[in-house]
Amino acid sequence: MKSLGQRAQGLRLERMQSSPLWAGEGFRNRHPVLPGLRDATAPRPSLSEFLCGGPRRTPSGPLPLLDPRTTWQRPADTGLRATWLGHSTVLIEIDGWRVLTDPVWGARASPTRLAGPKRFQPVPVSLAALPEVDVVLISHDHYDHLCHPTIRALRNSPVPFVTSLGVGAHLEAWGIAPERITELDWWQNHTVPGTGLQISAAPSQHFSGRGLKDRNATLWSSLVVRGDRHAVFFSGDTGLTTEYARIREHFGPFDLAMLEVGAFHPSWGDIHLGPANALKALALLGHPPLLPIHWGTFSLALHDWDEPVETLLALAPQQSARLVMPRLGEPAQPARVDAVLPWWRPMAAGPRPPANTSPPPPSANERPLPASVPWPLD
Repeated sequence: MKSLGQRAQGLRLERMQSSPLWAGEGFRNRHPVLPGLRDATAPRPSLSEFLCGGPRRTPSGPLPLLDPRTTWQRPADTGLRATWLGHSTVLIEIDGWRVLTDPVWGARASPTRLAGPKRFQPVPVSLAALPEVDVVLISHDHYDHLCHPTIRALRNSPVPFVTSLGVGAHLEAWGIAPERITELDWWQNHTVPGTGLQISAAPSQHFSGRGLKDRNATLWSSLVVRGDRHAVFFSGDTGLTTEYARIREHFGPFDLAMLEVGAFHPSWGDIHLGPANALKALALLGHPPLLPIHWGTFSLALHDWDEPVETLLALAPQQSARLVMPRLGEPAQPARVDAVLPWWRPMAAGPRPPANTSPPPPSANERPLPASVPWPLD
């Protein structure tokens, strides 16, 4: 099955094996894990629990979408703007350059079109409608971050890719020319040719694999994007570790942090953050504004679909966290965000307090897309 990707060979494999993170048959987590993160008494969820989840695993209807294309035609006057397009896909406009993170336009986070976690709603804009992008970042090779149909759709574009060690083998197998691919080990930097962008790979606490026999065959990373005046941190998938403090010291300060808050479970404490640990990670990063990612798109855990952001909203004031929580497709300049409106609550099944929680109306240049657009691909 082509969507499974390709194992690294030859010089690529030799480079991977020379990494200090290589452990004989694959990569392993090396940085310290804070104590008490995993609840050893919590049973691991079963396959039947995943397949037969409760009624609040998905929204009661598609979440509101905004069309960002008119806004994208104007440069961000602060120099930094981010548009969350769903899950971990963000279009970052930084100091005149555009960066796309973990692009997933496929209908399912799965190797097949017939089964697997399905999108709650389509991406606010088609892949073809994106403005010209200067670089695509891929944090790791899981299906909800590395999407076969999306990469195939990008194969004839000249856009370069920066990713973790070994992931380039998948990209090449799907038609991306090798000269467009840069693979990084942790703490390595890459300057995107023709731009003022520096991309750096940093530690994360996770794992990799797209099949039954390739566990940890490629590296997983968080990523730092630095322009002339701004720097942003993108977590990819990770648990909470002391490495966040080292990342801040090495690459900071940051003007925005995009941290995963969804798909967590008590027994997974060291490979995903969840909202409470995302706030702890944010503190270690120096308290930049937080754009939560990895939620609101796929049902990948047993918790309610909106639990991550409801918990985040409740805990953030206690820790003086500055939240940036735009609607899907709504461009946001972190320096200009001073309040959060819980726009997702109308799509939550069951009662929600208080009364003033309906999503704000779109501005004149942000036209809502139909919520019932069919999704034919993948």
